Amino acid sequence: MKFLPLPIRRLALPVAALALASAGLAVQAQTYPARPVTLVVPYPPGGTADILARSVGQKLGERLGQTVVVENKAGAGTAIGTRFVAEAAPDGYTLLLGTVSSHAINPAMSKVGYDPVKDFVTIAPLASIPFVLVANPQSPYRTLADLLQAARTQPGSVSYASAGPGTSNHLAGEMLASDAGVKLLHVPYRGSAPALADVLAGHVPVMFDLQSTAMPNIAQGKLRALAVTSRQRNALLPEVPTVAEGGLPGFEVSAWFALFAPARIPREAAQRLSSEMAAIMKSPEMAARLKDMGAEPDTRPPAQFADYVRSEADRYARVLKAAGLSPSP
Repeated sequence: MKFLPLPIRRLALPVAALALASAGLAVQAQTYPARPVTLVVPYPPGGTADILARSVGQKLGERLGQTVVVENKAGAGTAIGTRFVAEAAPDGYTLLLGTVSSHAINPAMSKVGYDPVKDFVTIAPLASIPFVLVANPQSPYRTLADLLQAARTQPGSVSYASAGPGTSNHLAGEMLASDAGVKLLHVPYRGSAPALADVLAGHVPVMFDLQSTAMPNIAQGKLRALAVTSRQRNALLPEVPTVAEGGLPGFEVSAWFALFAPARIPREAAQRLSSEMAAIMKSPEMAARLKDMGAEPDTRPPAQFADYVRSEADRYARVLKAAGLSPSP
């Protein structure tokens, strides 16, 4: 039997250990996923985020060869479900359907127990849904210019409804007022449904409503669309100008959705998930599904979207501070 000289043996041991570790990582990458994946939705069942998660989850499961289980963990304005994923094992088996609320608005309003930037890695942007500034047809506002002119002539005389303080449609109003240099009167409700009901009844003249829920009322003539908050005109409302076209360049607000994983997820798992999601989001079937939901696909690379999340977090922090909505103790 031949023996290696002692110095060579000492060198061979760590090299062999490194080779074994590399082989183990390669096997892990090849076998991921070896069991079902959980996709957490920080909202109750039935809403837009839940519907999107189930559509994406089904397709992702088919491509991974494993079941993707959608689990609703609602509460604390998305904080409960989002924090659950932030604290989950970073192994690629727990994902989050994150939104502008979970990653930009709520962390700027209260102590949510997680960092929306440091505690997550972006797997894939999914879609965004613009808001539509809608008015009761009996109101005097036929265009955005009409509304802004009234607000300039009589500061505080123009009221708008929202789903409550700190909600995305409330903050859309705050951004509009700030960018236009006017004062609007905020009328908060406990949810979008009662806010919309009062706009339809004429008790409050306008509100920012998600395009997906505004469309039926616009089509039936129950609401008048004044402007959309997307960067470009929307294909479903091609005749409605953007807020930017109405005199506020750069104005853009949307409810966006993305797939996140806990930070420190293995790179191989993150790359596999991102690759599969890119294929899913480019499919004609998913494009049709998003169109039915009134959503627009987001095709930005994960790294670029991660930068966008950071900018959104900073932007909403400034808006909330200006609105006097300081973080709760």
